[in-house]
Amino acid sequence: MNSPDIRSAFLEYFRKKDHIIVPSSPLIPWNDPTLLFVNAGMVQFKRTFLGEEKRDYTRAVTCQKCMRAGGKHSDLENVGHTSRHHTFFEMLGNFSFGDYFKKDAILFGWELLTDIFRLPEDKLYVSVYEQDDEAEELWHTLIGIPGERIVRLGAKDNFWQMGDTGPCGPCSEIIIDQGSHIGCGKPECAVGCDCDRYLELWNLVFMQFNRDESGRLDPLPKPSIDTGMGLERISAVLQGKTSNFDTNLFQPILRGIASIANIPYGSSSDSDTSMRVIADHIRASVFMLSEGLVPSNEGRGYVLRRIIRRASRHAKLLQIHDPCLFQLNDSVIHSMGSAYPEIVRERDRTEKLLKIEEENFHRTVETAMFVFDDLIRKTKESGLLTVPGEEVARLQQTHGLPLDFAKDIALDAGLVIDEESFHREMKLHRDRSKGAVLDVILPRVQVKITGGKSEFVGYDVTTSEAVILSIFKDGKEVDTLSESEEGEIILDRTPFYGESGGQSGDSGIIQSESSSASVVDTKKPTPDFIVHRIKVNRGTFSKGDKVTSIVNESLRKSTMRNHTATHLLHKALRMVLGEHVKQSGSVVDPERLRFDFTHFSAARDEEIQKIEDIVNEKILADLPVRTDIMSVADAVNSGAVALFDEKYGETVRVVSAGDFSKELCGGTHCRSTGQIGLFVITSEGSVASGIRRVEALTGKAAFSYFRTKKAELNEIKSIVKSDKPVEKIEKLIQETKTMEKEIQKLKTGSSRDAISDAIQNALDIDGVKIVSVRQDGLSANELRLFADNVRDRLKSGIAVLTSGSPVDNNAAIVCMVTKDLTNKYHAGKIVKQLSERSGGKGGGKPEMAQGGTKEIEKLDSALDALYDIIKGS
Repeated sequence: MNSPDIRSAFLEYFRKKDHIIVPSSPLIPWNDPTLLFVNAGMVQFKRTFLGEEKRDYTRAVTCQKCMRAGGKHSDLENVGHTSRHHTFFEMLGNFSFGDYFKKDAILFGWELLTDIFRLPEDKLYVSVYEQDDEAEELWHTLIGIPGERIVRLGAKDNFWQMGDTGPCGPCSEIIIDQGSHIGCGKPECAVGCDCDRYLELWNLVFMQFNRDESGRLDPLPKPSIDTGMGLERISAVLQGKTSNFDTNLFQPILRGIASIANIPYGSSSDSDTSMRVIADHIRASVFMLSEGLVPSNEGRGYVLRRIIRRASRHAKLLQIHDPCLFQLNDSVIHSMGSAYPEIVRERDRTEKLLKIEEENFHRTVETAMFVFDDLIRKTKESGLLTVPGEEVARLQQTHGLPLDFAKDIALDAGLVIDEESFHREMKLHRDRSKGAVLDVILPRVQVKITGGKSEFVGYDVTTSEAVILSIFKDGKEVDTLSESEEGEIILDRTPFYGESGGQSGDSGIIQSESSSASVVDTKKPTPDFIVHRIKVNRGTFSKGDKVTSIVNESLRKSTMRNHTATHLLHKALRMVLGEHVKQSGSVVDPERLRFDFTHFSAARDEEIQKIEDIVNEKILADLPVRTDIMSVADAVNSGAVALFDEKYGETVRVVSAGDFSKELCGGTHCRSTGQIGLFVITSEGSVASGIRRVEALTGKAAFSYFRTKKAELNEIKSIVKSDKPVEKIEKLIQETKTMEKEIQKLKTGSSRDAISDAIQNALDIDGVKIVSVRQDGLSANELRLFADNVRDRLKSGIAVLTSGSPVDNNAAIVCMVTKDLTNKYHAGKIVKQLSERSGGKGGGKPEMAQGGTKEIEKLDSALDALYDIIKGS
């Protein structure tokens, strides 16, 4: 069976068993900050298993996209070296939420494998948890598996739990014996051996207990089922393959790689490993990119960057020196596009980002290689056999040089890398990168506050009554804050918006009859609590006090204008630049808005103008801004735009501006677009590969911006004394350029006598004329022109030209070697030595090189050594 048929047969079998076919959730989990990526089929049902969410069905079946790269569940380093490990894979699974249990789960599993997939019963084994007598009995009496093919294993292999506490239970694995010709070949080889002979196909988890903090197991009132079977693995078995990479899931991709590399798959162990790495990693990259992820230096984006760069490095090992990964996108689509239409929709964006990232990596490697080669040279010259690990770590931090790449290069030079010091330096770097985190001691707050959480009422009002729940000062919980003291307070309800979702926190006043404090900032570190940073101006605040909270309404309205404008901007960007545009970050505060988005080139002036026009048209249309509360699934199905890295609760707010835009958003917004007033883009630029940034102003700030620009224009008119300043300035610039050329001619022309004298007094080294001229006061460009004149007059020889600037205490050096002598003399080497002797740097090509120094007083002594430098080169 082909993999698409296997996928369909699995889903259809369980549909006929009254299971609801639930689409795969995204790889990037919506509501689980504990995971980088979805790594199992049960992740999207986690809240259901925990009893926090109720679904309108009790049986489900899925084919889930999964990723195991980064975090504690990572197979990245093993990929390519084994036949089974993958970063991206598909997990087939059936689930029961308090419906059927062990008996039906076992019956379903056995029937599907033997009747539908027609696997030989006598080759199937099962494992059960060592204390699960019930499961063993069911397999033996219900299915008829003989006792010698039922194996009891310990908790490490056959007991599953979601965490240290919570739902858990024993597992039962269905295993196939692939034959004695596969695996380790040891006489004692049996179920549980790490070789591939006894291959686990399907894991059935019987979720029947709840583990409390003491470790005690209590029976769940409604036991559940969670199963998982890798599509890649069952495909290999059903297609008679011993490696997942030999299935139809990977073969189209491997053929594409072989075609680009001009190396058949199967030619050698090394090339096969590299091809498998690329095949696996391009699948992972395509799926991550299709969900809006962008390569970066942190979090999920870093995992994506590492996967792309690892694939690119293996392409280099196959002697593919140009970007190639983007060319493999179509092979992934061919293999999996019918099941996952999102990778088809995002085809163009995926290709562009792959190409950009790989081009950047190629440039990075070239730079890193130059520095690393120098490190290798210095290590060998010092007589050491070990390259300092901390230096390699710094190369990785600054240039992205992979450790395994560096190890290969060092090995070729007969050296090894001190990996202990490498990892020590990398840990220090990670610790430094974490930075200082504001500690509002929320874990202690949650423990000590009983009777509720902070209720945000600021969507509807900017003033409210409240009770102080907790007070903190200098990181410690206190009972009071008095006049002139600063600290944090938490209220039972508040109109102050806590910074989140890119929107800045509110400021304002909190007061009682006898006390008053300024709220300088508001944070929302968890969904349950809003923290107010205050400075007490008068009186004393105590826990339990009743207070009045008053938001600075003027600043709040400015923030609302900017936030609603951000939604209009997002939609306008997609309309003008393309549907590939996705939000990568934003900042919304009272002063301005900043919006980061995926795009591959600078927006043209006419595109910026069109985006501004669209936004301002929607402002003038005064569209109503409406907020609806619904589930995440309903919101996405309604067409609302969701951000992959935002954390959403069970229900979400969907903000719509008429029929123009619709986004999931927890921020505060205008009642209608007309309240924005005016919108203007002040800048557009690049912040990272494939990421652009727009900054803009709205309302009064936009009017102020135009007023300032008008004043600047009037001042320019006054300075140039013209009502048409652009024409006047263009004329002045042209006149300036003409005068600069005349000055240049005068400078270089007056040097002709110096050139003649220099050629006449040229040194002679083995029949080669060496001309050295110093002409101070020339710019770098003028010095090159001067050098061109000397070389042309010289016909054959070496010209060294220098020009100093005593005012700036620096000097420029240019060396030119005529073409007939470049096989013997190298201008770059000559300039390098001259520059170093004069305290500077320089280098270049054999025929022309440039350098310089900021220690002009050393220039003459360096030139005195010119004869020796050239003689030695």
